Parts: sequence; C-alpha cells; structure tokens
Amino acid sequence: MSEKFCGIAIKLGDNINTDVIFPGAYLNISDPLEMAKHALEGISDDFPSRIQEGSIVVGGVNFGCGSSREGAVTSLKYAGVAAIIVKSFSRIYYRNVINQGLPPLECPEAVDYIEDGNNVCIDFSEGKISIGSKSFGFVPLPLFVQEILKEGGLLNYTKRKVGL
Repeated sequence: MSEKFCGIAIKLGDNINTDVIFPGAYLNISDPLEMAKHALEGISDDFPSRIQEGSIVVGGVNFGCGSSREGAVTSLKYAGVAAIIVKSFSRIYYRNVINQGLPPLECPEAVDYIEDGNNVCIDFSEGKISIGSKSFGFVPLPLFVQEILKEGGLLNYTKRKVGL
C-alpha cells in the first residue's frame, strides 16, 4: 500500500454482493489471474474490461454482502483494483479485504460526490480522498491494519512477524 495514489473510479451502487463481484459459476477457479478476468462480471460482461491497474471501486452501503467467499476480493485485487471506497462494508468482506491487502475506506460523503470515471486520489497519511479540488476526510485505519496493508495482506504480515 502506497501512502498516496490516484486511480479511475468504477462506481457501483448499494448492496453489491459477492455473487456480483465474483460470480458463483467461477468458484472452481483457483488461479488469481484467471479469477481477475471475471471480476464484477455479475454486473455485466463488460465490467472486467473496465478495470485497469490502479482502479478504485466505489460503492454504496453494505458492499460485499452475501457469502464470505475470498474470491470476491482476490478477483478485484488481481484485476488491478488499488482500493475500495464505500458508504459501508459487510463485516466479513471488510475483514477479507484487509486480509488480502486491499485498502478499504468508508467515506459516505466522497461516495456521494464521486462519479464513474472520475480521477480519485487517496492520501493515507493525511486521511484524505480528493476528486479535483474537492476533498473528503476519512477516519484513518488503525495502525495494525495499515501494517497489514503495507505488507500486502495478513499472510505476508504474519510471515514477517514470525521471521519466515
């Protein structure tokens, strides 16, 4: 996780569930790069092609509801999504996002302002999301979560902590 980065917003709505993020038809796929080809395919067939390296997914309330499938995070991460900004996450999805090293931000005001295709910049050190000249503050992630994200996920973080 970089301290600052910018990316193009892919704006979604409320209650985006894990079946939409990574459809059940692909649950037999275990290769993360193959999973990435189907990210957000549950919305429409063209969504996977809209994601580019550094994209920022923007959603409404209850993002990631549904099953606890980790593929719904893995597919986004390996497709190139750099962060997810929402009004609220489902709790299991929120933890899966952290565990896989994808920054989760809750900022309802920014979500209301961001439009699909906007260039969105995130500054973790200042706790700020910017779209052009407009900025929104967000509650900084706890330090231990920031450490997990900097290591690229819980597995890497744990390996470093135990010296592997």
